[in-house]
Amino acid sequence: MSVSSHAEYGARPRFWFAVYQLLWHLLLPLAFVRLAWRARHSFAYMHHIPERLGFGYAKPITKGAVWIHAVSVGETRAAQPIIEAYLARGQSILLTHMTLNGRRTGKQLFGEAIASGQIRQVYLPYDLCWCVEHFLKTFAPKFGLFMETEAWPTVVFRCAELGLPLFLVNARLSERSARRVGLFGGAGRALFQAFSGILAQTEFDAQRYRSLGVRNVVITGNLKFDVPLDPRLVEQGKAWQETLQNSQRLMVCAASTRDGEEEIILRAWNDLLLNHAFAVQPLLCIVPRHPERFTGVASLIQEAGFRFRRRSEWDGIPKDNSELQVLLGDSMGEMPMYYSASNLVVMGGSLLPFGGQNLIEACAAGCPVLLGEYTYNFQQAALDAIAMGAAKRLKGDALLGETIALMESLKALLLNTAELEKMAHAAKTYSNEHQGATRRILAALDQQLPSR
Repeated sequence: MSVSSHAEYGARPRFWFAVYQLLWHLLLPLAFVRLAWRARHSFAYMHHIPERLGFGYAKPITKGAVWIHAVSVGETRAAQPIIEAYLARGQSILLTHMTLNGRRTGKQLFGEAIASGQIRQVYLPYDLCWCVEHFLKTFAPKFGLFMETEAWPTVVFRCAELGLPLFLVNARLSERSARRVGLFGGAGRALFQAFSGILAQTEFDAQRYRSLGVRNVVITGNLKFDVPLDPRLVEQGKAWQETLQNSQRLMVCAASTRDGEEEIILRAWNDLLLNHAFAVQPLLCIVPRHPERFTGVASLIQEAGFRFRRRSEWDGIPKDNSELQVLLGDSMGEMPMYYSASNLVVMGGSLLPFGGQNLIEACAAGCPVLLGEYTYNFQQAALDAIAMGAAKRLKGDALLGETIALMESLKALLLNTAELEKMAHAAKTYSNEHQGATRRILAALDQQLPSR
């Protein structure tokens, strides 16, 4: 299928689009109220407000760049290999985000390229017709790549009408999300049909997109397997792990935890320490998913009666940790350090129905993963990791509750270091064997955009 023919069957549904635009205009003031509310934690939420409306861009403006949209932190990190590949080809990049943390992550990863002008970093405007129109006219990108799940109707349909190729890359669609799209009938299907093409992570994802009537679907794998770990952070984590090993202490990292999960983890950890004798007590490190929750999680740990410290309270590695029971990872961008220091990861987002967070980075660091029931955002990755022995589901009777299941699973693994070592080796193997998505994505795009 040529990139110019996709609009013929992904046409904008006029009635529903008009309703959508009306709702956006009515609710626009609430969007700014939400930003102001979040500014309580960081005034940076109030920066670049005109960009949210498609205006106010500093000059000079570079037109004809490769446009990559990465909504937040995870998508920005996943985009790193593809951004670096296009930079190596000498392309200019327009990198857009929706969240402050996504923008911060982009600046952290690509600071030099941003400073040199190779990358222009802005917010994607709100999905109002006039905002999107001015944004597209201002930057006139060569083509666009939206990461993973982003599908803003105004942007997608307008790109189709302008003949601007727009691809959904590293695309994933859970069964739950597919059902939600189905609730909108033809309008929902038309949205994904309007993409020039969809480069899906797995056969599961591809089948769901095809069920929506999308013709141009290619399976390219998951870019997150190609994301390199920061060697400085890995080295720091290994030094931390060596310090723990010298005292024969194991560490469990509860990574990217979501609201409500910390309570489950802390109850399970309390039961584990109370009811099971360890020669040396293991250490728990909790790293919440969202930084605005750091203070609240610190309060939960304190209320639970644990001796704890914050990551922000030390420089380097915490050498004196013998009295600590819990560490709070209140930092951004340091997950490779936490993973490299840990013997086991409890993956956040999977204990309660959030769909799970990215287990791939933990495996790349050679750290085994313990998963809850809810991993539909990483369905294939979770199944493959379990099949290869890199991950396990919670052990125990689900009817007894998540706390008991988690406690039983932690006990089984922490008292069996040989099994942990076996899983760690499997995790590295799993990570290495699933690389290559960047090469496949570039090849697919080059085939569909031969003259660009």
